[in-house]
Amino acid sequence: MLKKYLQLAALLLSLAMVCSFSYAAPDDVLHVGSKRFTESYILGEILSQAASSSAKVEHKQGLGNTAIVFEALKAGAIDLYPEYMGTIDREILKHEQPASADVIRRELAAMGLGVAVRFGFNNTYALAMRAADSERMGIRRIGDMAAHPELKFGLSHEFIGRADGWAGLAHSYGLKQQAQGLDHGIAYEALRKAQIDVIDIYSTDAKIKQLGLRVLDDNAGYFPRYDAVVLYRLDIAQRFPSAWQSIQKLEASIDESRMTAMNAAAELDNKSFTDIAHAFLQQQESPAAGGASKVARKNFWSILFGPDLGRLSGQHIFLVACSVLLAVLVGIPLGIAAAYFSGLRYPLMSIVGVVQTIPSLALLAILIPVLGRIGTAPALIALFLYALLPIVSNSCIGMEQVPKGLRMAATALGMGTKDRILSVEVPLALPVILAGVRTAAVISVGTATIAAFIGAGGYGERIAVGLALNDYDMLLAGAIPSAVLAILTQAIFAGLEHLLFSRLPSNSTSS
Repeated sequence: MLKKYLQLAALLLSLAMVCSFSYAAPDDVLHVGSKRFTESYILGEILSQAASSSAKVEHKQGLGNTAIVFEALKAGAIDLYPEYMGTIDREILKHEQPASADVIRRELAAMGLGVAVRFGFNNTYALAMRAADSERMGIRRIGDMAAHPELKFGLSHEFIGRADGWAGLAHSYGLKQQAQGLDHGIAYEALRKAQIDVIDIYSTDAKIKQLGLRVLDDNAGYFPRYDAVVLYRLDIAQRFPSAWQSIQKLEASIDESRMTAMNAAAELDNKSFTDIAHAFLQQQESPAAGGASKVARKNFWSILFGPDLGRLSGQHIFLVACSVLLAVLVGIPLGIAAAYFSGLRYPLMSIVGVVQTIPSLALLAILIPVLGRIGTAPALIALFLYALLPIVSNSCIGMEQVPKGLRMAATALGMGTKDRILSVEVPLALPVILAGVRTAAVISVGTATIAAFIGAGGYGERIAVGLALNDYDMLLAGAIPSAVLAILTQAIFAGLEHLLFSRLPSNSTSS
């Protein structure tokens, strides 16, 4: 019986993976990716809308940092995304010294990739601090900070880990300060409230001017040029010739001031990436149309009950329901087996316990190159693995708590092992088992928000955008539905347990 149960679980898991694979990357869809910061969202949307007149396009937005989105490109899960030459040179190709465009193209071509369509602006990295502090301390250049060890640095996690980021910068300038990791959007607010003194910025960030920050001079010339380009798979020209021609028309179409204005429209005026891209492309086609079209600023309630609520709810519920169901089908038999075979218990609990210690975003990033996919498939597998521990643990504990006398009585009545487990022990252990399933389901509701960082959708999409824009309304519009779903999940399981166990006394009496 247990063997058949495990075979069924493996079959269902395989079917879910196959379905999610086929859904993730149909050959007739051009997949555009973007990173999780404002400018990348906007450029990704511009690319998507420019190509949409000639092909079916899907924008996989907010796919985490460079490592995640580049792995998705190499695996073929996306076809192109906006990138920067300095990032390609130093972070992706790992050149210690600036390489020529020909060298970069040759090395990318060996991976089946290419770089084209220079948008027309350089969005370099820089360091910034409050202008008043800069004046008071006499800091105009990055090198000046070496004499101020008391400065508190709040840098984005990607910048801290990049080859062209904090470690090399600190070495070049002799900076001894320790850097605290912060989300890029949150860092501006922390700087404004004087919780930190220095942050890393992109030179086209709209909040530099809004907050009156001093951008420090890179007097040692550490940072290379970060010209915005399109990083793409070389087969696009053959697969989507018309769409690729439309994308190529974006060459030299955006200067630095224009990109800064579009970033400001998103971060300061609360306009959607879709509307900003649409206004830009409209102006490209008809320059006489003037600047960006006016879009009413959205309030919290219009964001919370926006038109994407149904889609995001469906995606979130699908991820949670499928992953927990698969974990139930696999975890309960494993827990029962662990209760009966003491030699299996320790290694099994150790394995499912170790999985819980792996950071969710790291596990998702690992699964992308392994599966060659982003989106639903790696998200389902990650959530399934995270749901195993409470289910396996509670199943094992529930079976162990069945009184030995009842087992002996069932055996004395002539019951075989299979009948005794299914008819006596599992029903008695069911309250503990269901408690584990309930815990797994509630945990999965929260963990599923991370799936948006690899294009699997759900309420995490709003949270990712809110973090990128430092928009608390958008953050709450993602967090509140997730919390409501967790409460509903608790209530559903409470009702299920009441329905099942309210009948147990009469059943046990009649027996």
